[in-house]
Amino acid sequence: MMKRQKGYAMARSVAFVRLLPPIGMEALWQRLKRWNQLARQRRQLAMLDDAALKDLGLNRADIMQESERPFWEDPLKR
Repeated sequence: MMKRQKGYAMARSVAFVRLLPPIGMEALWQRLKRWNQLARQRRQLAMLDDAALKDLGLNRADIMQESERPFWEDPLKR
């Protein structure tokens, strides 16, 4: 019984490294809005017909690659 308690106490004392810096509520709200915008834009892009894609200078493979990216990958954050 004591070993479990000791192990638990040791596990509770370990400091975990944060992967992302803490952000405020406004920054979180802005990030969520941006992710929603990216997801919506990628869905709309995937629905364009081939004529519209040709006008943009893109092909279906380009669109498939972009639309399959996760919403949190923001091309403007590079």
